[in-house]
Amino acid sequence: MGALLTAVPELSGQTSVHNAHPEAPPEDQIYMSSIQHEQSGDWYYLRGVAKVETTEFLVTADEIDYNSDTHWAYARGHVKFEHFADGEKLNADHCEYNLKAEEGKFYVVDGTSPAKVMNSPGLLTTTNPFYFQSLWAERLKDRYILHKGFVTDCNIPKPWWTFSAPLFDIVPGERAIGHGTIFRLKNIPVFYLPLFYRPLGKNDRQSGFLTPNIGNSSRLGFMVGLGYYWAINRSYDMTLIGQYFTSRGPAENFNFRGKPNNATDFNFQLYAVQDLQGQDLGTGYLPVLQPNGTTVYQPYTIYQHQGGEQFEGTFRTAFDGFTGLVDYNYLSSYLFRESFTQNFATAINSEVDSTGFLQRHFDQDTYVLNFVMQRTQFFESATPQDDVTIQKLPSVEFSSRDQQVLDSPLPVWVSFTSSGGLMNREEPIIYNGVSTVGNINTANSVPRIDVEPRVSTEFKYKGFSLTPSLNFGATQYGDSWGTNSYAPNYGSGTICLSGSTEINCPFANSNYSFSNGGIFRHDIDFSADLRLPTLEKIYTPPKWLHMGAKLKHVIEAQATYDYITGIHNFDRIIHFDSTDLLADTNQVKLSLTNRVYKKEKNGSVSEVFTWSVAQERYFDPTFGGAVQPYQRNVIFESEELTPFAFLNGPRSYSPVVSIMRFYPVRYFSIEWRTDYDPMFSQFVDRTLGVSFRASKYFVNVGQNEINAPIYPGLVTPGTAVTAPTLLTPLTSLLTPKANQVSFSGGFGNTNRRGWNAGASTIYDYVAQEPLYEEAQVSYNSDCCGFSGEYRRFNFGTRHENQFLFSFALANIGTFGSMRKQDRIF
Repeated sequence: MGALLTAVPELSGQTSVHNAHPEAPPEDQIYMSSIQHEQSGDWYYLRGVAKVETTEFLVTADEIDYNSDTHWAYARGHVKFEHFADGEKLNADHCEYNLKAEEGKFYVVDGTSPAKVMNSPGLLTTTNPFYFQSLWAERLKDRYILHKGFVTDCNIPKPWWTFSAPLFDIVPGERAIGHGTIFRLKNIPVFYLPLFYRPLGKNDRQSGFLTPNIGNSSRLGFMVGLGYYWAINRSYDMTLIGQYFTSRGPAENFNFRGKPNNATDFNFQLYAVQDLQGQDLGTGYLPVLQPNGTTVYQPYTIYQHQGGEQFEGTFRTAFDGFTGLVDYNYLSSYLFRESFTQNFATAINSEVDSTGFLQRHFDQDTYVLNFVMQRTQFFESATPQDDVTIQKLPSVEFSSRDQQVLDSPLPVWVSFTSSGGLMNREEPIIYNGVSTVGNINTANSVPRIDVEPRVSTEFKYKGFSLTPSLNFGATQYGDSWGTNSYAPNYGSGTICLSGSTEINCPFANSNYSFSNGGIFRHDIDFSADLRLPTLEKIYTPPKWLHMGAKLKHVIEAQATYDYITGIHNFDRIIHFDSTDLLADTNQVKLSLTNRVYKKEKNGSVSEVFTWSVAQERYFDPTFGGAVQPYQRNVIFESEELTPFAFLNGPRSYSPVVSIMRFYPVRYFSIEWRTDYDPMFSQFVDRTLGVSFRASKYFVNVGQNEINAPIYPGLVTPGTAVTAPTLLTPLTSLLTPKANQVSFSGGFGNTNRRGWNAGASTIYDYVAQEPLYEEAQVSYNSDCCGFSGEYRRFNFGTRHENQFLFSFALANIGTFGSMRKQDRIF
């Protein structure tokens, strides 16, 4: 076997800058080798395992003729071409290629380009190279023109899918464009694309039409949609998706986002539906007067139009030491969200929050200045105008974290919080559980100024720790409730009984008035936090438990005493947020926490078990008169203990709150929270979550139960009674009874080859029917995936069955109606 090494200075004129192959020759030389070779002037004739190699590429063939003057090489038989930097590899029957210009033609060619794995969540990916094949191809510097060929991500020779076209324009490492493309699935033509674009490089943002989405719904009809993505420039892009529901009308989804600089970004999203037909609510009867004077009731179909809009805009920035955020959300009606949102968790969410702040920290984060705007809207039902809106427009907050002002055996820390803003609250008037005409509105704004300085210290002795603190609060309100704001208005002859005893009727919230005058609230809050010495013990667990090398059991006991006085006008304070829920109290909270830590042989430590039990004892059962009998009371002290309401009147102790978390191994966890009320000898609230995931299998089980106490013998507020037999019991004065169980399970994931399946359901034991059901089955090959999904919504005004599907091309995208955020995988 012979070998030639020759210098070709002209090749140094190449302008491409690439990373050379480790064994490649220098930039101004080429390597030529073969079993037999001849030279005649400028011509080199290589025969048998012929090879020509430069810094950037390698050509091998049975025969190669090379002219060192023109730099043209002619290769025949089992031609292979490899470009080191871009990574593409070609096979051809024969080719003609100019080594200096890096241009040439390849005949009966196939090749590969390295895979561009997209990192988008939920997108099917593959490491298969991008494969192309054509009758002949041209290489022009850094691009290929394929004639009468196809491209695919699938394994050859029997690909699942191909895009075939008379012409492809490919830039390895960047993109591939097909003109007049036909998509084939198992060699069967499926659809035609005038233009096909496939990113191959790091920048996968390219303007173009998105793959269509189609599906079917029992309420909406046949669904079809098409979108366009506009990559405006490196900093901005826009997406517009139009969809049409054959039984209801058109819908639009618009998204515009940008990042003007490293410190600023924004994102605007709009979803709207024009409900042209509305939902069929049944048959109504319209009275029609006949010529003979009689009335005929003409039947007609009642349609409820449920269209609307929801908008979210976020904006973040930072400048001159300030950081800012605006997150604005708008929802035209809860009926629209309930009817058209495709995600169950979003569809049942009746709260809309908007917030914005501009914040700056001073003196190494000792002081914080905030300019805040906030708007919260609670939709009580799908009925129009049945919502509560609370706004801060705007509020200025200035606070200081704890600063040590006395460093001695008795240290002293001081801190403060302060705020001033304009508040607004608007809500409908509710009478006997029915929304009446009119609403409560605090007018444009209610000024509120709040200042709370705090001083604290700490005593420590042999494991005991006592932290007392004193807080002084002063709050000025620009308006308040009038002294007669909650006067009952049931009418003459109205009686409210408890058993056989006549009582004052509970408040009906029927008469509201404002004092048109300010009110000043001042309070003193003393608290003392006592922590007992921690008890610890170390165990060596048996190996079969797989609980590490060592286990440590820790017991922590804590008692907190709180005394607040000075708030004598709780019933006149308008409630905007937690600041206004503060009430007088004299109480102690006792808690006991068990923790178990495990230590592995490598020294890593993790907490595997936590169980905390707490209860509060109230020495002032009415909380200074803030808690009224036979109604739901919400105050700050109860909200701190548990999110479940339990104050239905004066009481001396709280429920026992138990919170347990168990994480024995990384693939299994249990979280259980329950409130046991000794006053009624029952568990009143319970939440449970169990999660298991191992290998390709996963199971999640959850329960949320509210079992608030019932008061037999108490008539509904405002109900007139003439005899005890007419008494109707209230189901609850706190929260309506609820018991919902959720389950999800399956095997597989987004990228797993073969079959994957999963299902989830949420069952309501009170309604004795499922609220939501979902089942999904998918199959993934080496380069594509098929998914089908069934979903059923059954809550409120929405009773709907949906059948969805999608076809995914690995590293490219999906076609169909299943959105990635709504999938089980």
